[in-house]
Formats: sequence, C-alpha cells, structure tokens
Amino acid sequence: PAETPAPDPFEAARRLDAASAQELASRLAEAEDTIRTASSDPDRLERAGRVQQASYRQLVRTPGWREEAFAALPPDVRVHARLNVEAGEALRRLLPSPLRDAPPDAWTIVQPPPPDELRSHYERASEATGIGWEYLAAIHLSETRMGRIRGDSHAGARGPMQFMPATWERYGDGGDIEDYGDAIAAAARMLRANGGPSDMDNALFRYNPSRHYVTAIGAYARVMREAPRTFYGYYHWQVYYATSRGEALLEVGYGT
Repeated sequence: PAETPAPDPFEAARRLDAASAQELASRLAEAEDTIRTASSDPDRLERAGRVQQASYRQLVRTPGWREEAFAALPPDVRVHARLNVEAGEALRRLLPSPLRDAPPDAWTIVQPPPPDELRSHYERASEATGIGWEYLAAIHLSETRMGRIRGDSHAGARGPMQFMPATWERYGDGGDIEDYGDAIAAAARMLRANGGPSDMDNALFRYNPSRHYVTAIGAYARVMREAPRTFYGYYHWQVYYATSRGEALLEVGYGT
C-alpha cells in the first residue's frame, strides 16, 4: 500500500485560526473555562490548551483584534489574556532575523512527563530555593514547551531547561542535563544565586539576558500564581516554529 503522506506542518499551524475577533474570543473563553475547571477530563483539557495557545498566537499576530476580543472575555480571563499576549509579543521579539527557511533537522519532538510529575519537580525545587514554582514552569514552557523539544539550541544550550554546558557545570550539582528533575533543580539554584526570589527580574535576566525574556517569564508566572490551574493549559501548548515560509506546528514524533 502507498505510504500516507506526512501532515503539512504549515497547514497544521493554521487549522485552529479563528475567522474573527468574536469567534476567537468565544473559543478562548470556552478553553479558559475548561482549563480552570478541576473536573476537566484529559482529552478536553488537551484540546482546550491547544485552542488557548492558538488563540493567543493569533492575537499576537493580529493586534487589531485585541481590544474587541478582550472586551468579550470574562473580566478575570481578560486580565490574564492581556498577560499572555504581552508574553507572546515579547518572545516574538527574540526571533532571529532573518528567519530560517525550515525547522531544525536536529530537533525531535517528544511527549513530556505527565503534568503532575513536572509540577512536583517545580515544587521540590521551589521548596529548596525559595524560587516560586511558577517561574520554573514559565521558563520550562518558554525554553522547550515543557520538554517537548529534544535537541540543542542554535547557541548550543541543552536539556529541558536549556543550559549552556559551562553554566551546567556551575549549577548542575553533578546531575544529568537531560533529566527533567535535575534540570529544573539547577534552574532554581541558578535563579537563587542571581538574586531570586527577592529580585526575580535580575535573576531572569541572568538566565537569558533579554528584557523581552524577563517580561515574558514574569507574565506567564503571574498568570499561574493568580490562577494555578492555568499550568494545565500551558502544559498542552505545542511547538510552533517561525520560518520564512510562515509558522510550522511540530507535533510529537517530529524528527523521529
């Protein structure tokens, strides 16, 4: 039999786009409600996380829709929606110029550990250092989408929390740079050594020397601090990669 052609990652990145600001707001409000409801079943939660992510990405790309969409959201969600868009806009400013023509061949996209397992790693590291677990989750989200990306960065950073080898030698405490628990604990130690938790802006800047990065991590952390169940939405955010041809959605299994 003929082989089934691989899905087009560029088409996959467009499939959850809304046709209007009102449609986007309606989808986003439903997704946020699902994420914030403790009884949400896993399949509904995954779908909600994907819709949530796609909605915020579309608002970053379509600033003219923002105020109409925000106005249609419940007030508590509206505050966090603005923070998510602020974070997405800040991270977009970190994209390389010019953009590459295709996603990296060296990356593999894998399924991360279950969310409660990751949450336990964040909380243990938080208890040991005083760094809020929300900051560790926000860094993990921004660096590798909770560990979905397996492969070195363009600069040579490695592991789920993206450490440069020399930095790992300083904060890794003899652990495995690719191990989720070891990497999260090392990130907490690094943040603590550089001013956290009393001066998180400085600590985050030392982690990645960009004010845009500091803004993004602070925004995501604030959302999780104020509404802890939003972590379960972020857990389901997927790997999008911006190229000169547009955005590609890299699903689990990419690169294998």
